[in-house]
Amino acid sequence: MSMLALLLTLAQAAPQAPAPVPAATPKPAPTGPFVSLEVTQGRLALGTIVIALNKEKAPISVDNFLQYVRAGHYDGTVFHRVMPGFMVQGGGFTPELEERPTRPAIKNEARNGLRNSRGTVAMARTSDPNSATSQFFINVRDNHRLDFGIGGAGYAVFGEVVEGLEIADRISLTPTTPRGPHQNAPQTSVVIRRAHELKTWAPKPAAETPKP
Repeated sequence: MSMLALLLTLAQAAPQAPAPVPAATPKPAPTGPFVSLEVTQGRLALGTIVIALNKEKAPISVDNFLQYVRAGHYDGTVFHRVMPGFMVQGGGFTPELEERPTRPAIKNEARNGLRNSRGTVAMARTSDPNSATSQFFINVRDNHRLDFGIGGAGYAVFGEVVEGLEIADRISLTPTTPRGPHQNAPQTSVVIRRAHELKTWAPKPAAETPKP
């Protein structure tokens, strides 16, 4: 065997180095607008949930949500439907479960490419795809069966929780009881004490690991 043929044989037999794994593309930081929900349960302050709204992908839903926020519609409303391992829904009822008046329904934007993944916020609606008004829900797990094309017309995602997702998790575990037509109402009302638009928001710095 010639030296050239030997080198070719050895090169072919040598284990090939694995192809370099491309670096994951960092998720772009949310640009807002941002809305803060101050949540209480009984006399206990649960904390604040901050939602980053995606006006580029869901302009109708975002404008609709902000109008309700600015009008004070959500102040004093409750999360009236909570389901562990699924979602928490609110934005339409008082602690007495009296429904607040709403503006006309909006167009369903579920076809915008945003998925019902854990931490996202979507518009609640009836069986009519274009029936969403003020009510919204926070996904506490990946609920992709609610996406457009998988769940029919789908449920329109218009934002994501960027702070306080653990509060939504806690709300989802609240013991529930049937109250009128509501089958999963918290036994102790979980109230949005105040909803307001934030001028700016920045993530809290990560806590440093204590040195040994």
